[in-house]
Amino acid sequence: MTAARVPLHRSLLFRLLVASLTIAVVAITATAWLASQYTSQTITQQIGQSLSDDKGVYDELLGFAATHRDWSAVQPLIAARATKLHRRITLMTLQRQLIVDSATGPSLVAARPSATVDPLSVDLALTGRTDRIDSRIVGPFRLTAADQRRLRAELDDSLRCTRSYGSEAEVVTGPHSRPKLVVTQLGKPPYPCALVPLPARSEQRPLAALRKLVATCAGERRPEELGISADLVVTVVDTGRGMTDPVRTGRAAACLDKARRTQLEPYVAPPALLFVTDPGGPTAQRTFPLSRDNLIRTGTATAVVLILAVLVTVLVGRRLVRPLRALTDAARRPGDHPRVPVTGRDEIGYLAAALNELAERREQSERQRQAMVNDVAHELRNPLTNIRTWLEAVHDGLATVDGPVLALLQDQTAQLQHIVDDLRDLAAADAGTLRMHPEPVYVNDAVGQVVDAHRPNAAATGVRLVTEHDGDPEVIADPVRIRQLAGNLLANAIRHSHAGGTVTVRTGVSGGSLTIAVADTGVGIAPADLPKVFDRFWRADDSRSRSTGGSGLGLPIARQIATAHEGDISVESRLGRGTVFTVTLPSRLSVPDVRT
Repeated sequence: MTAARVPLHRSLLFRLLVASLTIAVVAITATAWLASQYTSQTITQQIGQSLSDDKGVYDELLGFAATHRDWSAVQPLIAARATKLHRRITLMTLQRQLIVDSATGPSLVAARPSATVDPLSVDLALTGRTDRIDSRIVGPFRLTAADQRRLRAELDDSLRCTRSYGSEAEVVTGPHSRPKLVVTQLGKPPYPCALVPLPARSEQRPLAALRKLVATCAGERRPEELGISADLVVTVVDTGRGMTDPVRTGRAAACLDKARRTQLEPYVAPPALLFVTDPGGPTAQRTFPLSRDNLIRTGTATAVVLILAVLVTVLVGRRLVRPLRALTDAARRPGDHPRVPVTGRDEIGYLAAALNELAERREQSERQRQAMVNDVAHELRNPLTNIRTWLEAVHDGLATVDGPVLALLQDQTAQLQHIVDDLRDLAAADAGTLRMHPEPVYVNDAVGQVVDAHRPNAAATGVRLVTEHDGDPEVIADPVRIRQLAGNLLANAIRHSHAGGTVTVRTGVSGGSLTIAVADTGVGIAPADLPKVFDRFWRADDSRSRSTGGSGLGLPIARQIATAHEGDISVESRLGRGTVFTVTLPSRLSVPDVRT
């Protein structure tokens, strides 16, 4: 199997890199997401708590301002809140004059205030209320003890009345800290029930003053037609027509807040700028340390992501190394020639295919080795058996050592020597030590010597030898090996030719190459057997009979000699028509001198 370049997207390194990066990115993303969620939740909680604390400070100072005429007694309140919240709380006038500061620190003259504390202009976004004037301001509307008892009794009666009609109500604090009834669940119309008690005696004078301020603001010419209830609902009744005038009522209602601020201003603290900052100053960075529970949740989430990343990495790694384990197990059992599945087209897949090919080659080599051992044993058995038989016969007196016996023993010994020499040449060729003695040689002379040497054998079998030469080429080669090559081809051709047949030996130069061709008119070779003709000990006669002679090593040796001369040998054959072996050698050959 030839080496193949693995595409980048299929390579093991790329897959490992992608798997590692994917796991790392997912793990980091998951950890970052979980940490950010928990951190955001914690920061939101802390910011919410901080805002709640700031609102609490604002509301307390708003209540203080609503119940005091100045800020002279606010120091203890600010000190207590600053200590509890670990914050710096500062109050300044609208002209940025210091009123009170819970701690020393950088100047806040140019800083942006957290809020403006003014009970007559409440920040609705901070308090969530609907009335711009703080309801805790009592001012001139303070009730006497007797009025408070009467007012409470009237509210209790109204509450019982409301419930008797199937409604639900509750007592809430209205303007000037005055209680009033609010229906929360409506049953039958509670018209007979008074939800707002009538003004108490102590409220009549401040209500009259407020009515006067509203009338002046609204430009009322008949102030006596303007009425303000105890819960500060303004109405203007046209006495001439006996009904409410909506235009005048709207104009008067628009002036109510202004009139109330004018009336209540002497009873509250003046507006002040509130600064709630960190002890380091307004520019100091606010830190929100994670709570113990949030730290545990974040650590647990990180540990879970880490464990999942490890598990996924192990699973992906096991999947990637599974083919390697199969290859390792197969490599540990070389004698079994195992096969491993080819699972992909990456390096592991190519390695598995190479291992399978190697196992197949090992099996083929093992079969060839066994076949060669059997063939060598078979080739050596016949001459050895003949020699032993005749020697035992002479020893037992059954035969005498005469000329024919000696000739037979010499022939069998020569055959053994020939087989041994062939095996030695093949072994030397396999080891790369086949002896070569290159020198200038005329090919026609070398081939002519071989043909002359085989004429007696050819004549004995009735085969005619013919030589055809195209020029007289000279090459640098080993003349002994060239004659051995031509002799093996010629002996093979004579052996497979019938009586009356012809064996032709041709030499020539074509296309810069020297060719030696040996053609016969013998039985030919089947197409299926052509790839086997150069296998060692192979014969077309499967019965291994000696009818055709030869050891089956001549053609393999001829190919080795051609290869050693940087050439090649090919065969063409047709059944019943004959066979042609063609040797191709470089015309100017330079063969290294290899001696053992």
